[in-house]
Amino acid sequence: MQNIAKEFATGNLKIVDVRTPQEYMGGHVAGSINIPLNELPNRLDEFKSMQDVLLCCASGGRSLQATAYLRNKGIKCENGGSWLQVNFELTA
Repeated sequence: MQNIAKEFATGNLKIVDVRTPQEYMGGHVAGSINIPLNELPNRLDEFKSMQDVLLCCASGGRSLQATAYLRNKGIKCENGGSWLQVNFELTA
């Protein structure tokens, strides 16, 4: 994704944080949604309804796992890594 801020501003990009709800409540990208990694299998329909998905977590490990899983299910997505990095790119 070339310009995360532009994509997000147009509403085409959904930022999904795959951390636990407790971690998410401690800080997250404004406008992101929280779908914990362990809930992905039961929430595939939500991802199928999204146009472009950028996944994030604490360090990038869980979002990497989520990216691999979702791509295997035919869902277009990218690993954004740390939510702090994604947040920085949105505000830079």
